[in-house]
Amino acid sequence: SYKTWRTEDLPIIPETWKLIVSPSAKDQFEIIKGLIEQADSIVNAGDPDREGQLLIDEILDYVGNTKPVERILLNALDEKSIHESLTDLRDNRDFKPLKDSALARSRADWLMGMNLSRAYTLAARRQGHKGVYPVGRVKTPTLALVVRRQRELDHFVPVTYYVVKADFDYGSGTITAQWQAKDTQGGLDSEGRCIDKQTAENILAKTEAAVSGTVTERKVTHKKENQRLPHSLSSLQIAAGKKYGYSPQQVLDTAQQLYERKFTTYPRSDCEYLPKNQLSAAKTILANLADGAEPQLAAWAREADDSLRSRAWNDKKITAHHAIIPTTVRADMTKLSPMERNIYFLIAQAYLAQFYPAQVYDQTKVGVLYADENFSASGRVVQAMGWKAALWRKERRSGG
Repeated sequence: SYKTWRTEDLPIIPETWKLIVSPSAKDQFEIIKGLIEQADSIVNAGDPDREGQLLIDEILDYVGNTKPVERILLNALDEKSIHESLTDLRDNRDFKPLKDSALARSRADWLMGMNLSRAYTLAARRQGHKGVYPVGRVKTPTLALVVRRQRELDHFVPVTYYVVKADFDYGSGTITAQWQAKDTQGGLDSEGRCIDKQTAENILAKTEAAVSGTVTERKVTHKKENQRLPHSLSSLQIAAGKKYGYSPQQVLDTAQQLYERKFTTYPRSDCEYLPKNQLSAAKTILANLADGAEPQLAAWAREADDSLRSRAWNDKKITAHHAIIPTTVRADMTKLSPMERNIYFLIAQAYLAQFYPAQVYDQTKVGVLYADENFSASGRVVQAMGWKAALWRKERRSGG
């Protein structure tokens, strides 16, 4: 009765929610069903998030399982982590709220897609439009963000503004400082930029007539920049796109290939943190990288300090999977494709950064009063390269 779309049928709300086995998964489902029938007890080994919980519980509900079910929580898939998790099995019933959450999300998606797609399509047809107008809980607001941004770009109007800079003798060298407009200064836009050329030229002429200035502020702040986090899939895709020009799909496919060869961990991760139980594998991973996997990686690995603990090691930040890192399986770079070598390099490079100290630098801010106008300059003096050594050397070697 719902084959023909009619407004009077809306909203469509099922009295009972039915599951069907996808034709493409039928053979695999029959294998799982047969194993459930043979088993005395069952372990739910789905991903440790709400979708992973529902994925397994749906199968158990569908086959009418009455056998005891335990739950294993796996964030890492190395052998040591799996053995540890097997000693801490929990009752699967404790995770029913997680299942209910995923089920609510799933049914909300279905209800919104089914009803709003029909409602908007029917409304559009009444106004003479053709086609189907699909509406989704996620894709519709995402599309709105893209459209809104595109409209901003289409209607962008460039504005010319002027910057006045001056070079000052300072100490044993020279600093370049930028003019800072006073609150009462005219010729500025709402963002405080000078958009009046004559105003800028007047400031310039005024400063050219002066002889010396006064340092009104000199502030040195000792700072540090913590290690960058290991890669999630999205950060890996961004890094590979910038450095090598790879598309997101190419990065995913290559990361999947490395994972299947057991050289790197699970690639479809949205997490950039690592569980503390992975620390025990660090010594082996660093040794593998230092053993000539790639000349630059080997050099960094030999200087790495496996006693350091970066902010990446945080169990509370782990989602269904941890960040993408090298495994304890040594990768023979000579047997990898060029794309595999590049993706492995990025994954290993980010991992190695966790075993270098934070970068330490002095942030200096200098204020100068010159010709009754304020100028400001800032800069940093690096005291210790720290983890950025693993990036800076690469850029220097490649001419970056």
